[in-house]
Amino acid sequence: MILAVALLSAGGLSAFARDHDDARRAVAAGEIRTLVEILNVVKGKLPGEVVGVKLEREAGAWMYEFRLVDENGRLFVIHVDARTGEVERIKEK
Repeated sequence: MILAVALLSAGGLSAFARDHDDARRAVAAGEIRTLVEILNVVKGKLPGEVVGVKLEREAGAWMYEFRLVDENGRLFVIHVDARTGEVERIKEK
């Protein structure tokens, strides 16, 4: 979580999107939630500490992709719907 907050401070939401303008428009239009809002929704549901975040489009839908490391050192990739905050899938790498 500390890394995610530091990244937010350094560049905000647009630092995580491939197309910064599209991401800004999506937030302004209410199509997606900001990273801060999503982290508040999913904290406690994630199996470890956030070490990376991306915002991308998958099949036309915006998704946050979180990379987490748990207390045993295992890496997980978690996809979260950027509009609803719903955890879509969790995959161990």
